[in-house]
Amino acid sequence: MAEQRTYPHGVTCWIDTEQPDPAEAARFYAGLFGWTLTDVVPPDAPGTYLIATLGGQDVAAIGPTTSGTAAWHTYVAVDDADATAAAVTRLGGTVHAGPEDAGPGGRAATCTDPLGAGFRLWQARRRPGAQLANTPGAWNFSDLHTPDRDAAMAFYGPLFGWLAVDMEQGAGTMIQVPGYGDHLAATVDPGIHERQASAPPGFADVIGGVVVVPAGEPARWHVTFTVADRDASAATAERLGAAVLTSSDDLWTRNALVRDPQGAQFTIAQFTPPDGEW
Repeated sequence: MAEQRTYPHGVTCWIDTEQPDPAEAARFYAGLFGWTLTDVVPPDAPGTYLIATLGGQDVAAIGPTTSGTAAWHTYVAVDDADATAAAVTRLGGTVHAGPEDAGPGGRAATCTDPLGAGFRLWQARRRPGAQLANTPGAWNFSDLHTPDRDAAMAFYGPLFGWLAVDMEQGAGTMIQVPGYGDHLAATVDPGIHERQASAPPGFADVIGGVVVVPAGEPARWHVTFTVADRDASAATAERLGAAVLTSSDDLWTRNALVRDPQGAQFTIAQFTPPDGEW
């Protein structure tokens, strides 16, 4: 049996989307990414929480929204949700809900950073987080969109041990958790350092990126999914009722910003490294 993917403190570990109509969202994302959806809420309990899998491995989830707004959410692994939630408040953020148990899977809290970007804490028990990533149909990265990188990192740095690094080779500003690459090498990805030998130094420690947005634009966390073919996936998204808002190419990827049929935005990205590097 393959080793379970685990996440050290400070590593983004899970994503889910809250939707006005979870069944409709399941139809859309199953059609777009090939997901299989399974409701893990017991039949005698209220609500629904649909775990999405690819090849039997957890990749994301869909649940109902309490705000009426569809959105994707990013969870960060923590050793102690209660202690980290207290640190969120101490560092100038806000805890909106929890910490509270999410069944036997783990313990969660809903927070915003001092600039207004929402994120969630996850203290894993039975469910450590995504078991498949960086493959077509699965989560790639979550990026922090913020008007003030320095102010954001003054919050996230002490909270999660993050470093914001301007990477070489046009890779942009990335968030690193020092030692995460070594954790992957020792667990589920023993060849990561050899495979990324030509990548910018420290790339194996990267858990996301920082995008500086204009003042007045909302701070937020934004989810990107890997696809095999950006144009084909964008066409499928449109056929299923989504809107493709923008498309762009850079040195490493072909991207499209998509708004799903109920309004949640996400990016699809096709990895196209120069000369086939890493």
